Amino acid sequence: MKGLISWWADNHVAANLLMVGIILGGIIGYGKMEREMFPTIPFPGMQIGVGWPGASPADVEEQIVNRIEESLKDLENLDWIRSESREGFGGVYILADNDSDFARIMDEVSSRVESITNFPPDIEQPRIQQWQTRNESIRVAVHGTVGEKKLTNLARDMRREVASLRGVSVVELFGVRNEEVSIEVSESALRRYGIGFDEIARAIRSSSLNLSAGNLRTDAGEYTLRTRNLAYQQSDFENIIVRQLPEGGTIKIRDLAKVNDGFDENEILATLNGEPAVLVQVMSSEYMDVVLMSESINAWVDERRKTLPEGVSLTVWVDAAVDFNSRMSTIGSAAFSGLILVFIVLFLTLRPIIATWVAIGIGTAFAGAFVFLPAVGVSLNMLSTFAFLLVLGIVVDDAIIVGESVHTEFEKGNMGLKGVRDGAYRVSKPVIFGVVTTIIAFLPWIFLSGTTQEFTRQISWVVMLALGFSLVEALLILPAHLSNVKARSEGGKLMQLQHRISESIVSFGHNTYGPWLKKAATVPGTTFSIFLAIFLIVIFGLMGNGYVKSSFNPDIESEQVVVNIDLRDGTTYERALDILADVQHAQEQLVEQVAGEAEDGEGKVVENWYTRSRKNSVIAILRMAAPDVRSISPKEAALRLRELIGDVAEAKQVSVQYTDDNNGPDLDISVRHPDLDILRVAVGELTDRVRQFTSLTDVTHSLESANEELRFELKPGAEKLGLTLGQVMLQVRQAYYGEEVQRLPRDGQDVRVMLRYPLESRKSLESLKDFRIRMNDGREVPLTSVADVTYGPSLKQIDHWDGLRSARVRGYLKEPVLNEIIEELNENFYPQWEAKYPGLTRANIGQSAAEEEFMAELMVLLTLALFAMYCMLAIAFKSYSQPGVILIAIPFAVVGAALGHMISGMSFSIYSYFGTIAACGVVINDNLVLIDAYNSQRKEGESVSDAIQNAAKSRFRPILITSVTTFVGLIPMMLEQSSQAMWLKPVVISLSYGLLVAFFVTLFLVPALLILGERWRLRKAIIKKSIMSRFKREKTLLSDTGR
Repeated sequence: MKGLISWWADNHVAANLLMVGIILGGIIGYGKMEREMFPTIPFPGMQIGVGWPGASPADVEEQIVNRIEESLKDLENLDWIRSESREGFGGVYILADNDSDFARIMDEVSSRVESITNFPPDIEQPRIQQWQTRNESIRVAVHGTVGEKKLTNLARDMRREVASLRGVSVVELFGVRNEEVSIEVSESALRRYGIGFDEIARAIRSSSLNLSAGNLRTDAGEYTLRTRNLAYQQSDFENIIVRQLPEGGTIKIRDLAKVNDGFDENEILATLNGEPAVLVQVMSSEYMDVVLMSESINAWVDERRKTLPEGVSLTVWVDAAVDFNSRMSTIGSAAFSGLILVFIVLFLTLRPIIATWVAIGIGTAFAGAFVFLPAVGVSLNMLSTFAFLLVLGIVVDDAIIVGESVHTEFEKGNMGLKGVRDGAYRVSKPVIFGVVTTIIAFLPWIFLSGTTQEFTRQISWVVMLALGFSLVEALLILPAHLSNVKARSEGGKLMQLQHRISESIVSFGHNTYGPWLKKAATVPGTTFSIFLAIFLIVIFGLMGNGYVKSSFNPDIESEQVVVNIDLRDGTTYERALDILADVQHAQEQLVEQVAGEAEDGEGKVVENWYTRSRKNSVIAILRMAAPDVRSISPKEAALRLRELIGDVAEAKQVSVQYTDDNNGPDLDISVRHPDLDILRVAVGELTDRVRQFTSLTDVTHSLESANEELRFELKPGAEKLGLTLGQVMLQVRQAYYGEEVQRLPRDGQDVRVMLRYPLESRKSLESLKDFRIRMNDGREVPLTSVADVTYGPSLKQIDHWDGLRSARVRGYLKEPVLNEIIEELNENFYPQWEAKYPGLTRANIGQSAAEEEFMAELMVLLTLALFAMYCMLAIAFKSYSQPGVILIAIPFAVVGAALGHMISGMSFSIYSYFGTIAACGVVINDNLVLIDAYNSQRKEGESVSDAIQNAAKSRFRPILITSVTTFVGLIPMMLEQSSQAMWLKPVVISLSYGLLVAFFVTLFLVPALLILGERWRLRKAIIKKSIMSRFKREKTLLSDTGR
């Protein structure tokens, strides 16, 4: 290693070319990186969707879902299969194992589904799609008072225009209904003309068509034989002849039916700031540049506004590029400010020229990371850029340790190439092993299974690559730059100040820290006991008793508040509109309250608000005003808005979300049992118990939506009329659900043509009394004369999990106490509950289950990483005990991070682990420097006490500088109050507080442990010697006795 360092230090041209090459490679790599808010993740899962218009959930379950599940039951490498059966639709959802060949599994699933031959004949073609996370990148609202059809058609045109823009690939519409042509025939019209639904349907199909009849070849040429008579609009359908009368007259559709060319009957009202609106959503894609996308769309919006019809407006409501640029700016400014502060600290503690080259090394390490990031699939996103801030204080450590060691040689008069070589080589071992141990600590995050790995790898690759290049810069490039440094001159006042500060640190280490260390080393057992007590108090006292809150994701407030009200089945659309009006009124009350509370009476809360109402749900999205003009936080706005909304009697669930982590319910429990009645009772008991937790709100279960259904059975003797139950139900279905007689291609959409009763008849039970069954001979009989109609319970949705009927119990947390709730259920509810209902199975699913699996896997991988670090250090230092002393920094970094989160009031989240590991990397590096110096002192013949004293005092300056520069580099981010910075606060808190606590571990606990270890070694030697002496005496005594 000394020869390698010496060669590079003596070859300035090679070192400079290497540095320039790294920087150029970094610039090229940076230009190739995608830009996105968060990485787009392909899941190893798929869904099979099958439409069966008009079918009941039970029929969908029996004839579609069960058959698909049966065909897949022996398919290997699957984690689970879930399904749902609801009116007119069956969905089967499959998650494959993380290490499986997903492409092969998807092909196998497609093949098996296609081979099912006993599906009902009138189902839609099964659709198989892979899951993929797509985030909404840009949201453009098209709003105005021009009517639903005109607004929808305009939005669809805009969707096509936006999809063709540069940087855009996936565009969706939100808040629209499908177009539909509805031909409505009343029972009285059918009787008046003696016509049935079948005859009308046949007339439409035989008249409205485009049909090719081949080609006619003549001597004059070839002609295509074709009719183009497809009905396209309302008048075309009205003029279709249903029956030709004997006297020459005709019965047309307009004579007996009303034709509505509009939308399907799933009524919807979507508004932006009170005006009807449609949202054009630009989604993230696998390869994207959010900045380029934003530039393209904003330029298009500016031009498109010039050609909008009167009464229509375009509003760019959400633009991820704004958040992206804002967060990049926040991180960039914090990193730059931190870099300046780091340079100032280095400038004041080391020689200016050394400080300059050390600071330049940070940029070189970062540029080196950019060289390979595109190759490992890392984009420029929130996670990767945050990783650069995380690693800022770590990459400088290597250069500081080398620079300080060279600085020490220069102070001794050992200048030039020899001083650089000796200084760099002296610390090369701790520097190399410090980097390698930190890389090993971050390595497990790459090997995590599942989709979480796609997020954590973004951080790990940045850290590992930057650390690797920091090692190259510190041992190969930096020595070449320092080898030409001249001896220190007196210089001006600034140089004298710098020299005094540098010397004062050394003086402090000898004259202040030295006596403190001597006292701690005199009573190493007491020192160890104090640190052990601190560890036990924090870990078991504070963290174990909930003083330090924990959650998987940090509770980061969003810039919007989302109100989502799921309504019970059977709720009318009119009632949904009333609920929407109540929500809008609550929002207006909130605005008035905040304005009244503001000192100037102008407190602002909402910038824009969007609402959407259907008969089964109400959604309201409030875009918060900018932080500098609003007077309350999104969290406070959400809590006050929820209180103003109050109870909604028809609601299954009311959620008001104010965080960016809207990943569904916090508590999500799946319960399974083959008997639906037992399942219903068991789920009810579980729901009642969960509702007793005051920290949970909006607790519901999936079986609460049960309602009643009408069941038809033929009366005795009805078969004598030539009727079957199938014929009766077919005619009932035609009237009340409708018969799809045609599909029209219109503007890229499939428009259904439905034949049925008028809406008024389909909403009235009385219409069943007037319903007539039409027989083949033309006779008509009342429905009630041939069929009995009874009431019975019905489910709107039937769920399966791995083939068993299942139900889900869900709830939302008011505070992060999910682990405590699950522990309480496991200990005091589940045992008796499961014993009461044999055959019942349950599992935590959703977010809580994913978190549990993630943490279990992470702990295993971190344990392996810890063992690998220990083995590597044990081999390097040829000791079993010293690696343990070096790694003692890890638990105390956790202690510091926990204290920091408790003081700041933040939850300990997944991002906190990254900061804690980063703190461990810094302190392990410091411990390596200290113990390496101690070993060198011992080799020179120093006693244990003197070796520790001398090593600690000589290494005090680099240990202090590395800790201070890391801490100082984080100060700008700690002081940042923007919402963008909130994502990074858990990391900053963990790193800074973990470093603060572990700094004292290095200075006092590590020396104490070394002394205790040496005393234990001496005690073992004395005991061993005593035992050996006693053995020899006994052996001699026995020998004398034998004589």
